[in-house]
Amino acid sequence: MVLVMLSVAEITAFLRDGFVAIRQAVPPQVVDACVEVVWARLAERGVQRDDPSSWTAPVVRIDCPERGHDGRPFAQAGTARPLWEAYDQLIGPGTWWKRQGVGGTIPVRFPHPADPGDAGWHIETSFQSGDTWRTNIRSRDRGLLALFLFTDVGLRDAPTRVRVGSHTDAARVLEAAGEDGLDLASAGPLLEASAARPVAHVTGAAGDVYLCHPFLVHAASWPHRGTTPRIMAQPGVALLEPFRLADRERAYPVERAILSALEGGS
Repeated sequence: MVLVMLSVAEITAFLRDGFVAIRQAVPPQVVDACVEVVWARLAERGVQRDDPSSWTAPVVRIDCPERGHDGRPFAQAGTARPLWEAYDQLIGPGTWWKRQGVGGTIPVRFPHPADPGDAGWHIETSFQSGDTWRTNIRSRDRGLLALFLFTDVGLRDAPTRVRVGSHTDAARVLEAAGEDGLDLASAGPLLEASAARPVAHVTGAAGDVYLCHPFLVHAASWPHRGTTPRIMAQPGVALLEPFRLADRERAYPVERAILSALEGGS
């Protein structure tokens, strides 16, 4: 049984825009525990929470802890009931990996004027072929991109940018690329197809989680003009099997959005 976390209006907006925000998805005490672990890992690199003079780089990335004491709060965050219910609604129950954690990397962005070097528009790759990472029309291995906000994020805090509705443009380009799909080096046409789309920003309170269509075009922003570091995780929600793209009537929203794009929807 799929529990109802997202309203009909939210699912409609997801189909149109390519993302939806789950507000207060992660409880405050869990967020605080995750942040403490992040700062402990940063301290190992000489980056101190109470010493802005140690914030010498615009971004520092750490691997998201998944085991042991440090991994426990991330397990609580990644398995939060509102998120798992929303995954079932957007992808379909029994179709995604129930990871006991968050996963991926955590980019911590600091108030800093320098170009972080990672702020280009892109979509997430999802599977490896030879030496390259690729994305294909059936979204092999990736059902969603999740953006976990572990700190409050306003417009001055280097929020992630998203091109609203760009998942439909990307789907059409990926269809032409066939089963092999595209790697990052050949994704230029995919990015150009959505260049005229309006841009929204991933802002909100600590504990909010944005769920994004795997084809949504997005980018980091810079410079960080705020006063405190921005902490966010950006894992994928893994698919157990690629989308079949065969039956729109039975498809869940992520797959339905792809089929709608291929049929000429906006």
